[in-house]
Amino acid sequence: MLAIMVLRFHNGLRGGLAAALILTGLAAAGPALAQTTNAQTPKKPSAAAVAKPPAGKATDAKTPKPAGKEPDKSAAGGPHGKPITTFGEWTVFAAGTGKAKTCYALAKPTDRQPASLKRDPGYVFISNRPAESVTNEVAFVAGFDVKPGSTPTAEIGAANFDLIAQGGNLWVKNAAEEGKFVEALRKGQRLVVKASSKKGNQSTDIYILSGVSPALERARKECE
Repeated sequence: MLAIMVLRFHNGLRGGLAAALILTGLAAAGPALAQTTNAQTPKKPSAAAVAKPPAGKATDAKTPKPAGKEPDKSAAGGPHGKPITTFGEWTVFAAGTGKAKTCYALAKPTDRQPASLKRDPGYVFISNRPAESVTNEVAFVAGFDVKPGSTPTAEIGAANFDLIAQGGNLWVKNAAEEGKFVEALRKGQRLVVKASSKKGNQSTDIYILSGVSPALERARKECE
């Protein structure tokens, strides 16, 4: 099975290995965003470390199901780990055991604009790694290589956050704002992520936040 291990930054471009979340079947290291008329076949990542100069991770969700129902395990490109349950648009997963356990809540965009633009799947996930004292770490998979030097953004209602990208992976630029970001998710209705590809195409992903609060709470409990 294919896997990806992504390392993340802390505080801008300063170093520090933050850890690893292993996912399978995810096109996180796929090709740059294709032109609207030329769809590219997504590349599956090999077991490699996609690193930001010292630094964090990613994966796949399922269509919304009633809270507490067992999620569909047959979802293409599902993440590595055990699917626990689904709340609205968010699915909770747990991977590993003991000190190495990772628990996370994950969703995929319900809308991607422009619809005619071809790209690999996108995701947002919020993870906990108790062995590293990591709680509610936010990361995204864009589904394309983000334009170097650009500043992707995330909007939750009136709250705006700058993101930092490495290839097709994104994180909250200021790690100190992750708590504020997660609190905005809990109170908000939708998350809008905007980024430009290497080819200059602007992409917008919209995530619905229904179910995020119970999903985050369940992910936290799974890693207690």
